[in-house]
Amino acid sequence: MTLTVPPRPGADRRTGLPVAVIGAGPVGLAAAAHLMERGLRVVVFEAGAVAGAAVHAWGHTRLFSPWRYVVDAAAGRLLEAEGWTAPDAEGLPTGHELIDRYLEPLARTAALASVIRYGTRVEAVSRQGMDRTRSIGRAAAPFVLRLRTAEGVTTASARAVIDTSGTTSSPRSLLSSGLAHGDLGDRVTTALPDVRGRDRDRFIGRRVLVVGAGHSAANALMALAALAEEEPSTHIAWAVRNDGTARLAADAADDLAARGRLGAAVHRLVADGRVKQIAAFEIDDVRLSTDGVHVSGRRGGEPFALEVDVVVNATGFRPDLSMLREIRLGLDEIVEAPRALAPLIDPNLHSCGSVPPHGVAELTHPEPDFYLAGMKSYGRAPTFLLLTGYEQVRSIAAELAGDRRAARQVDLVLPETGVCTTDAGSCCA
Repeated sequence: MTLTVPPRPGADRRTGLPVAVIGAGPVGLAAAAHLMERGLRVVVFEAGAVAGAAVHAWGHTRLFSPWRYVVDAAAGRLLEAEGWTAPDAEGLPTGHELIDRYLEPLARTAALASVIRYGTRVEAVSRQGMDRTRSIGRAAAPFVLRLRTAEGVTTASARAVIDTSGTTSSPRSLLSSGLAHGDLGDRVTTALPDVRGRDRDRFIGRRVLVVGAGHSAANALMALAALAEEEPSTHIAWAVRNDGTARLAADAADDLAARGRLGAAVHRLVADGRVKQIAAFEIDDVRLSTDGVHVSGRRGGEPFALEVDVVVNATGFRPDLSMLREIRLGLDEIVEAPRALAPLIDPNLHSCGSVPPHGVAELTHPEPDFYLAGMKSYGRAPTFLLLTGYEQVRSIAAELAGDRRAARQVDLVLPETGVCTTDAGSCCA
C-alpha cells in the first residue's frame, strides 16, 4: 500500500501553478502580456466566446480616447513581434474597431492564443481547502476557481488571481435609493444602446427617458436626437439627480477634445429644446403601466411623475462581488474599491485625469496574491481610464515576479478633464 505524505503546513503548494486572470478584455489581456514578459505562467478565463466580449455590446460607440491611450505597452510589444501595425495614434476608434484592430489580434498572438479559455465563466474563487475563516497556512494554499462551461462545472488551481471581469454586467438601479426595482422587461435598455442600428425599432416614434448625467447618457442623447430628426414623433427626456450637469459642461477644460465636444453638444440639444431635461429628479419608483413605464419620485422636493415608453439606464455600474464571498477583500465601505485606492478615485474629489498613479500597494487585499484590476477595482467610481488599468496590471505582474521595486515605481500621466461625473457609466474607458 502506498501512503501519500501530506504537505507540511509551511510548504507553498502553489509552486508551478499559473496566475489566473479573470476576463479577456483590454485590461485582462494586458495583464496576461505583462505576466508573460515576466516569465510567469498564466491562464485567462473569459465567459464570452471572443476576446473583448463586453466591448461588443457598445461596439457602435466611438471612444473619446485616441489609440495612444488604449494600447497597452506590453500588449503592443507582443503584437509588433508578429508584424502588427499600430493604428494612427491620434485616431478615435469605435468599440468594434478596438476589437478588430487590437483585442482580437492580441488574443491571436502565439503567446496568448493557447492560454485563453473562452466560454468559461468563473463562478467562485476560494483557497484550496479553506473558506474565508481559515488562517493557518492560508498564503501557501493554492487558489481554487469554480468554472462553468458548456460541458458543466469544473475547477482550476492558481498561484494568484487577478480579477479584471469589469462591472458592465451589473448596472446600478434606476432608483435614487439604489434599491432594486421591478422587472421592466424590454422597456429598459443598457447604458449605450445602438439607437440608430440594431436597436432602432425600440426607440423610433417612442417617448424615451435617459437617466444619468455622464458620458454614457450623453452618447445616448446624441444618437436619440439624430433619430428624432429622421422621425419627429420620437420624444426625448433626460433625468438627472442634480440641479444641473456642470460636470458635463460645455466649457469644461478637457485634454481629450472629443470628450469636451460631447458635453458641449448635449447642452446645445437642451438649449434648442430637442431634449427636455428634468433636473433635480429623485426617482423613487419605476414600474410597468398600461401606457408603458410609470416613473415617479420627487423633483425639487415636490412629487413628480411621467409616463414613457422606454428607459435608457445610464446611471453607472457597481461591482458584482458574489463570486468572491470566500476571498478576504478589503473594500471601502462607500466606493467599494480597495481601501487604499478609494480616496484616490473618489468621484466627489477626482476626475479621470486627476486620479494619481497607483499600483500594487493600493490594490492589495487581506487575501495574499489576490487583486482586483481595471474597472472592477474602481468599485462604484466612474473615473476609470484604460491607461490606469494598464499601469495597475504592470505593477501587479512585477510584484508577482518578485520585483517589488518596479511594482512600486508607478508613473502615469493621464489626460486632465473637468467633465467626469458620479453618474457616468464608464465615463473615461
